[in-house]
Formats: sequence, C-alpha cells, structure tokens
Amino acid sequence: MNMSNLRDLVIEAHGGLDRWNKMKSIHGDMSITGLLWARKGWPDALKDVHVTVDTKAQFTSYHPFTAPDKRSLYRPDHTIVETLDGQVLEERQDPRSAFENHKPETSWDALDLAYFSGYAMWNYLCTPFLFAWPGFETEEIDPWNENGEVRRRLKVIFPDTVATHCPEQIFHINTDGLICRLDYSAIVAGNIPTAHYVEDYKTFDGIKIATKRRAFRRNPDGTAMATPVPVNIEITNIIFS
Repeated sequence: MNMSNLRDLVIEAHGGLDRWNKMKSIHGDMSITGLLWARKGWPDALKDVHVTVDTKAQFTSYHPFTAPDKRSLYRPDHTIVETLDGQVLEERQDPRSAFENHKPETSWDALDLAYFSGYAMWNYLCTPFLFAWPGFETEEIDPWNENGEVRRRLKVIFPDTVATHCPEQIFHINTDGLICRLDYSAIVAGNIPTAHYVEDYKTFDGIKIATKRRAFRRNPDGTAMATPVPVNIEITNIIFS
C-alpha cells in the first residue's frame, strides 16, 4: 500500500485508528432527501430513518425502510428487505449486477434502494478509517482552491472488495485535517460527476462525524452546480457500540 502522510493526518484528525478500532457498530438517526431519490421513485423513503452500520465488515441496515414494519439489510453480495421480526420479503444476490444498463432516469426497486443507500452510508460513516484497510491506495495530489481556501487533496483508489461509488475518489481536506468534500461519479446511479460537501462535524465518543452532507453535480472545471441538490443528509444523533 502506498503510505500517505496526508492519509495518516486525516485519520488522526477524525479520532484515530486506536479509538476507531474499539468500535463495533454505529447507530445513527438521520434524514436523507433530495432530487436523486425522487428521480429514482423514492422521494421520502429515507426521510426519517435509523441506520446501523458495522465498522468491521460491509453491512448496513435501515429501518423503517419503505414502510414502518420493514427494514433493509445490505451486504455487497446480498441485499434483503424483511419484516422487523426477520421474515424475508425480498432478497437479491449480487445486487450490483442489477444496475447494468441503468441510466440517470432509471427507476429503482426496493432492493436497488437498499443496495445504494447501504453501501453509500457505510462508506460515509466509515471514512476515513477504511483507508487503512488492506488494498487501499492513497496519494496526495495537487491542492484545490475553493472560495479562497486552499485545501489539500487525497486521491484514494478503492480495492475491488469494497463496494463504493467508483474505484477512484478525491477527498478534499480542510486546515483541521477533516474531509470537507469528496469527488466521485456514482456508477450505479448514472455515473454523474458529483461534488459531495461534508459539514458540521460533531464528536461522538471520540470520533468526529459530519452531521450534514450535500451532493451536487460537478462541472467539467471541477466546480459544483449550486442547484439542484440531488442528495441531502442530516444526521441528528450517533451512538457507537
């Protein structure tokens, strides 16, 4: 793995690996809205949800999920929609393959929603600590000037074993060492270039978590379109266990 001083600085700024490695799971209350979900046929499905992610493996669960008595279970190779007492209602093996030939306007079924929302939130809550996992490659690249603020940038190459938006992503780092933006194109959501802003960090059990996220289309020059807002995430509480 290409060791990166910036990578290590970022991990330490968010709470450090020693602290993170003591955590097994994250439980969050949040509201996820925006144009993307409406375009995919689920405008309010994730509006007020409780999310659980595993810090040691790629697993996410949402409840309620599409109905008060349902929850989603996401793993990279298997997604499930079930009742709260564990009765499987729908499931799909190799869920990413179901997105082949999808366009930005292609609607999603409930298992598509479970997969995308599952891997995306797992990535968001486990970043930047997952950069220390085997197979990740990190490299500091040229800085970025945005509104007069010069930010360092970290290019991250994700291994094939981790489900994510796209293999190569760019993370902007502010002067506190915190991620303030990430650039990617979500392959399963139409591969639209995206600038995803990360704000309002709060400390939960020694770990810094951004409580506000907004994703915008990214222009060819790297700037973000001001409107519309495809994804808006507001996190109201985080509990580690």
